[in-house]
Formats: sequence, C-alpha cells, structure tokens
Amino acid sequence: MRYTTLGRTGLDVSRIAFGTWQLSGEWGSFDEDAAINAIHKAWDTGITLFDTAQAYGGGQAEEVLGKGLREILARERDNVVIATKGGIEPGSDQARRGDREFLRAGVDQSLSKLGIDVIDLYQVHWPDTDTPFSETAGALKELVDEGKIRHVGVSNYDVAQMTEFSATLPVETLQPPYHLFRRAIESEVLPYTRENDIGVLAYSPLGSGLLTGAMDSGTTFEDDDWRSQATAFTGESFEKNLAVVEELKKLAADKGVQVSQLAIAWVLHQPGVHVAIVGARSDKNIEASAAAADVDLSEEELARIEEIVAQGVEVSGATPEGVE
Repeated sequence: MRYTTLGRTGLDVSRIAFGTWQLSGEWGSFDEDAAINAIHKAWDTGITLFDTAQAYGGGQAEEVLGKGLREILARERDNVVIATKGGIEPGSDQARRGDREFLRAGVDQSLSKLGIDVIDLYQVHWPDTDTPFSETAGALKELVDEGKIRHVGVSNYDVAQMTEFSATLPVETLQPPYHLFRRAIESEVLPYTRENDIGVLAYSPLGSGLLTGAMDSGTTFEDDDWRSQATAFTGESFEKNLAVVEELKKLAADKGVQVSQLAIAWVLHQPGVHVAIVGARSDKNIEASAAAADVDLSEEELARIEEIVAQGVEVSGATPEGVE
C-alpha cells in the first residue's frame, strides 16, 4: 500500500479508501458478515481511510462500518481515518439539506452510528443551493470548534461553489466522481484543487462496476440496484463501453494485472488525485483493489489507455434526486 498527505488536511492516508455505498441497500442485497470481513481485510492490506455517509441506507452503512472497525478502533484509533458525509435527508425524496439544524443533527447521528467521539473528515454530500453556503460552512466551523469533527470537505461541488464555501471556511477536501468514462473534473475542478492544495478523493473509479471486467451485454441488476435505471448500463453506450473494457483487459493482461486494477491505477496517476475510493462486499474484491495502489503505469501505457478509451462514451451516475 502507498500513502499520501491528503491536501491541506495534513492527514496521512492510504491511497485506496474503503467506500461503503454498497452497504446501503441501494446496490441490491448484501451479506453483513461478508461486508465486515471485507472491512477487516481492507485494514489488513494497509487501508487506513474509510468513507461512508449518513445517506447510505439512512445510516445503515455507517452502522456496518462502525461494527467492522470496532475492535480496530479500540486498538489503533489514531491510525484510522474515518470520513463520512452529511447534508442529504434520508427517505424517498433524498432532499439536499445544508442548513445548520440538519447538519448539526446529522453529525450527532453519524457519531452515534459509527460509535466514535470525533469524525476525522466530514464532507457535505451534495451542494444545497437553497441554503447559503455561508450557513453550511458556518455550521461546520462550529462543529470543528466543538471538537466533533476535525476536518471539513465537500463532495460533488464545482469551482464556484467551493470558492463561495471557502469564503467562510476553507474547503480542505473534495470528493468527485472520476473514472475513465467520466472525466468532467479535468477541465476546471482538478486545476482548482491543485492550486488550492485541496485533497481529492475520487469516487467510483471503477465506473460503478463498469470497469471491473465482470459485466457483459447480458448483465442485469436487481430492481433495488440504482444501476437498473441508469442509462450508463443500457443501450448503445453500454455496449460501446463494454467493448472498450475488453480492449483494456488485453492491456491489463499484458501487464499482469486485472483490468479493475488498471482502471484504479489510472485514476491515481492523474495529477491532483490523492485517493481512489473503492467499495467491496467481499474480502477477495477489496484485496485486489488495494493492490492497485502499487501498480505503476508508464507514459506509453497511459497513452495507450487514452487511445482505447477515446472509443468509449462519457457517462453520468446517480444523484440524490435519481439516476441519469
């Protein structure tokens, strides 16, 4: 495992983070015991950063993560970095809530679900444009001053939103979606985060499963899996991107790695990206993903990846309001 300093937070973290969206029920069913084993395996492979959210199953993912980390936290709390996100109201509407009252209540809920006294990194899950960013940032500053959270970041914010937020409280980290088929952050967001020493934790580096190499044209999803409604997993764009993945598989095989490891390594090689967040429901999957941190890519390999992906289709993902 390789480690890095997460931007201006000063936190020393593993370059692979264990993500927990898959433990929310929004990706279909999962086995809790297997998930806890995966958390233990993540720690054993050197992963020290664990990311979750209040909105993942209304706190379910936080609770499972807390169970999985309980014994580790009792021994090595100072070496574990726990990141969570708030600002999305649980329930069918999934409304964005950046107001002071909701955030304060959410932090208390997250602390309780996780079974900890302080959150290392608290991130606003999605921008709430109906609430002044000064109120959102001000509420989190209060919580930092009270010792309930250590560092503050945002997720899914653009440059203008980060700038406005930072007028009250400097943004320390950003969590954006980023993978070979979703690269919008390259034009403005990544240059801004590099210039301002903002730690970047890229989520969905495997394109929500598209870049695992495990899918084909006959792949289907459970009805309660959000991907069953997403355009990225149906129709012509899905077929084109599957063909791209097949070509990437050949490149990965020549290098002696899995295509998923190639995709994660590519994300980690992009300037300004500190961490790739990878979810897993089994210890086998997280072990393979963790190994991607040690995969080096040459300039020739990076250029070949660009040639292959140029034949693909840009995709979107899920938002609190639904899927695209």
